[in-house]
Amino acid sequence: MHKSFENLGFSPADILLPKSADMVKWAVVACDQFTSQPEYWDAVEQLVGDAPSTLRMILPESKLNDPNVADHIEAINKHMADYMSQDVFTTLENSLIYIERTQSDGKIRHGLVGMVDLDEYDYTPGSGALIRATEGTVLDRIPPRVKVRQDAPVELPHVMILIDDPKATVIEPLTADTASMAKVYDFSLQQGGGHIVGYALSAAQIESVGASLAALATPEAMAEKYGMTDVKPLLFAVGDGNHSLATAKTCWENLKKTLSPEELENHPARFALAELVNNHDDALGFEPIHRVVFDVDAEALLQAFKAYYPGTYDGKGDGHVIAYTHAGATGYLTVPNPAVQLAVGTLQNFLDAYIKEHGGEVDYIHGDAVTDTLGAKAGNIGFRVPGMGKEQLFKTVLADGVLPRKTFSMGHAEDKRYYIESRKIR
Repeated sequence: MHKSFENLGFSPADILLPKSADMVKWAVVACDQFTSQPEYWDAVEQLVGDAPSTLRMILPESKLNDPNVADHIEAINKHMADYMSQDVFTTLENSLIYIERTQSDGKIRHGLVGMVDLDEYDYTPGSGALIRATEGTVLDRIPPRVKVRQDAPVELPHVMILIDDPKATVIEPLTADTASMAKVYDFSLQQGGGHIVGYALSAAQIESVGASLAALATPEAMAEKYGMTDVKPLLFAVGDGNHSLATAKTCWENLKKTLSPEELENHPARFALAELVNNHDDALGFEPIHRVVFDVDAEALLQAFKAYYPGTYDGKGDGHVIAYTHAGATGYLTVPNPAVQLAVGTLQNFLDAYIKEHGGEVDYIHGDAVTDTLGAKAGNIGFRVPGMGKEQLFKTVLADGVLPRKTFSMGHAEDKRYYIESRKIR
């Protein structure tokens, strides 16, 4: 490990990239996107065909509950092993990759791909770890994902981790210095995903990144940004892919029990690839994550909502305003004097209680139009919630712990990370 990255929880990695693949077919969007739109994944399947692709190394969450999911996982592990034996990959040793991602709105998001130390990550609410979850982790979502990762020879990241760097000291200096880097990929992403360019940093640039990250974690930096001097430093907040990172953490904790002290220090499964993004990047937008409830009586659910929160009334007013759409109507509910900070928390608390008693299933949806379209189908109801300002994220996590699960999404579904890089974990 580079000396400047010691005790930071993030460092360069041995990154695998395809040697000669058709990159448009190689890269596919994060597995937790378009879960209620199987036609999206059908289109990906048609485009990829028999070409080498990360599609063969991931399990789209739309298939997570398939009766033959074990066969899917077996096929994934086989494709990973085949790609390794067929010399599909080249290795960028001890590297960081700077990326420029042109989003669907034309803005360019800047990121840095390396690996995080899972021993420095904790998703427990109120944790003092360097790397923390920003929202509640649903524990029963982890075991099925563990089945995918536990025997996999390589990992592919869709995790995006935020740094709170208002002075733009870590990633932004790289933007003007790409001439001194080696370009490692440059292509348009399939299915409306925009464009992406990746550059491998020089040794000097890597050292500079490490020094800048270390400066963000000092007590002086924490006091300047948050006015807090008696809290453990929060250097990284998980923005996207929290359950994937929690899965990697679980697999590592399980594996640790079998390792020697020497192996605990440098076993590849101790680390997980991720992309760092500055929370202050102009292209980074926080989008609300909406809810669609399936297999319910929409009108009965609305009446139960009003009973759950006495004083709730139809229409927009003062308090938490939540929009809804079902087959019979559209409208708004206002909850005056809410007990929690965010409208999404008000909604989620009710849905958890309602579904536990009455049944139904919730999916978490990106985009107003998709939410309304799905909600309008018979037996469904869609809820749209207002977004949260990203400037409050780090302060809220430091002061109050995690947010309600699925509170925000960083951008639209097509702007999520695509699987490109990978890394050996066995």
